[in-house]
Amino acid sequence: MFESLGELSLDLLRVFEAAGRLRSFTAAASELGTTQPAISQQIRRLEDRLATRLFDRVYRGIVLTEAGEQLLGHVQTGLQAMDQGLTNITRRAQHEVLQVATDFAFAAYWLMPRLHRFHQLNPDVDVSLVTGERSQTMLRPDIDVAVLFGDGRFRQGESHWLFSEEVFPVCSPGLLAGRPLPLPPDALCDLPLLHLRSEGSPRWFDWAGVFRALGIAQAPAPGQLRFDNYTLLIQAAIGGQGVALGWRHLVDDLLEQGLLCRPLDAVVQSASGYYVVLPPRKRRQQLVEQFVEWLANEQARSRGASPQRPLPPLAV
Repeated sequence: MFESLGELSLDLLRVFEAAGRLRSFTAAASELGTTQPAISQQIRRLEDRLATRLFDRVYRGIVLTEAGEQLLGHVQTGLQAMDQGLTNITRRAQHEVLQVATDFAFAAYWLMPRLHRFHQLNPDVDVSLVTGERSQTMLRPDIDVAVLFGDGRFRQGESHWLFSEEVFPVCSPGLLAGRPLPLPPDALCDLPLLHLRSEGSPRWFDWAGVFRALGIAQAPAPGQLRFDNYTLLIQAAIGGQGVALGWRHLVDDLLEQGLLCRPLDAVVQSASGYYVVLPPRKRRQQLVEQFVEWLANEQARSRGASPQRPLPPLAV
């Protein structure tokens, strides 16, 4: 049985499938986490074993021979069948765990209040949240998908826009002491301001930038409270400690609950936003697609989401 397989290893067939699908030894090496010479050597071993040329080397690339095209179809069908069989067996034994990386504020204020809807649709999937503040450290090999804030240009991974962001002042209703709303922009000069230390990053607005955007000539007061964590800053605002800069998609639910209010109507548009990012080594295609589709639906439900830029399907 399976005489033609002989002593062929599964690794050789995986290397051939990647090289044939990508039409590149270099791209196959990147996908499989090895080197181009190693891929080339394994392809030669397979060709020697079969006594058949599978690739023609052409200028700046490779092309499959007729035999290579035929073999590629059979190998892909076989590997897909094995992969699906292994997946089915694994799912019977345990829940799948999806590793999702994002910053703590997004996890706490946008993702967590909605995550129960994902679990209702996918009861056999557990979500493991990995939070951090540095996007370049979040795309490690064990991460399946990340939701990161920035301009979409990340050092690693394939990014797709989720939603843009805008900024406006927020505070506890009690802080305003019955003042008629909305206040004029220069009223911020008389209110205590809460500062985020990382606002010095070009990704984030700080009070100085907001004052400039609102045409307030006076410099913002330095304030007595500074935070290195956006969640703590928002909790201080809810507690009546001062006025914070609210990022729309992070504070919308708190505004609806009445825990925060907007002292003035002015809004400052951010050049940055949130992006769905797939790490370079993509894993578990079907599971990632389920989560990305759910994010797209939640984006559509979010108050203030731009209808002009729907989240596109990801090429996973």
